[in-house]
Amino acid sequence: MSAAAVGPSADSDGAEGTGIESTDVEAKPESTAIPLLAPREGVPEIIVTQAGLDDAIARLVAGTGPLAIDAERASGYRYSQRAYLIQLRRAGAGSMLIDPIQVPDLTALGDAMADVEWIIHAAHQDLPCLIPLGLVPRTLFDSELAGRLLGAHRVALGTMIEERLGYRLEKGHSAADWSTRPLPHDWLIYATLDVELLIELRDALVVELAEAGKTQWALEEFAAELVAPPAPPRKEPWRRTSGIHNLRKPRQLAQIRALWESRDELARARDIAPGRVLPDSAIVAAVRAQPADEDALLAVPVFGGRHQRRLVARWFAALAAARALPDSALPRVSAEIEGPPPPARWREKSPAAAARLAAVRTTITDLAAAHDVEAQNLLAGDVVRRLAWSPPERLDEGAVAASLAEQGSRPWQIALCAAPLAAALQAAEAQASADAEAAGAFDSAATADGAAAADSSAAMDTSADAQAADDGQQDLA
Repeated sequence: MSAAAVGPSADSDGAEGTGIESTDVEAKPESTAIPLLAPREGVPEIIVTQAGLDDAIARLVAGTGPLAIDAERASGYRYSQRAYLIQLRRAGAGSMLIDPIQVPDLTALGDAMADVEWIIHAAHQDLPCLIPLGLVPRTLFDSELAGRLLGAHRVALGTMIEERLGYRLEKGHSAADWSTRPLPHDWLIYATLDVELLIELRDALVVELAEAGKTQWALEEFAAELVAPPAPPRKEPWRRTSGIHNLRKPRQLAQIRALWESRDELARARDIAPGRVLPDSAIVAAVRAQPADEDALLAVPVFGGRHQRRLVARWFAALAAARALPDSALPRVSAEIEGPPPPARWREKSPAAAARLAAVRTTITDLAAAHDVEAQNLLAGDVVRRLAWSPPERLDEGAVAASLAEQGSRPWQIALCAAPLAAALQAAEAQASADAEAAGAFDSAATADGAAAADSSAAMDTSADAQAADDGQQDLA
């Protein structure tokens, strides 16, 4: 959000009077929102040539205000997360659709719009597929994140537009295979509508953020999104195979790993979603069945199908390779944990850390409720856990603030959380000391009571021995 974000964009007319087609069909009783059936200027032709891109850039440059942008991927169909359609809209330029498969280098467009604020809904999802095309924003407004900062529990684009602008988007093609060519016309309607009211939504959210005193929060969060590094690759991603929790032997896990890696290699090469190459359920079933040969593997459900029959040698080879591994090459039963252990194990591993975690969680929950924001957006759960597991040596506000900053927390988060968290950690530490002192006093008392009891018992034994000796002397007499 740029400096212009302190108020509505000058070129935005709002949803009313836009000429958007609607329907006279009575809305459902629970909603008075107007269904959007088509874009106000119709569905634009898809840009598939450099000449078309050059014309689009000229139109966008001549436009005014922020740039609304969206991307469609083929998640669940393709291995890659590349964009298969780019949607753009700017006041004075209208809406545009670009096929990045036909026009893969959009650097000139990104450069032309470099000084313009870009509006993206859920930027953390779209930026990874926009940046490789040369579309790199310098100033960002993330409408989904703005909704979260405002305390919204439902932040889907359609929901936010309906609640704030009174229009209902049809979301029937959100999970479509956007690598399909040619793209069906009704999909293009859906795609164009995704940016149709994004500028108006941004303007409404800017007002709400200002009224809530959260404009600075948003500025810092959007800036952080622009420089956030890509997520590191997962270690041992095969452990996320659905159903793996039912297999606990190292040799079985090695076979899961071998099948997963063989599938991943093939999926990557063919650019097909791994689950469409071989379902997780089939991987687990094969390991459970322990087939002795390819024919036995073909008898396992899924593997006998026409597609899998052609690949049965590949899958059986993976199983056989895992069977032949020496014990030293087998995976651990449990994944190696980086950072703090799962919170469920804290009380067993470190009661003091468990008490700190409970204290800081309560503090964050209370702060989040007081400021009408989700706890996860106030302070990331991983930051909370690391602070509780490994607190700074000094439990004062400055030390806690430094710890939060080191973990990437934004200034607004640190300003709100550092002092209350320091107080919570101090209280937890004091309670732990008091409990330890009480336990020590109890142990001392128990020890003293035990010693007294032992002395009493010894005295009784001595008295009894003396009496026995005296009785013995009398008997001799």
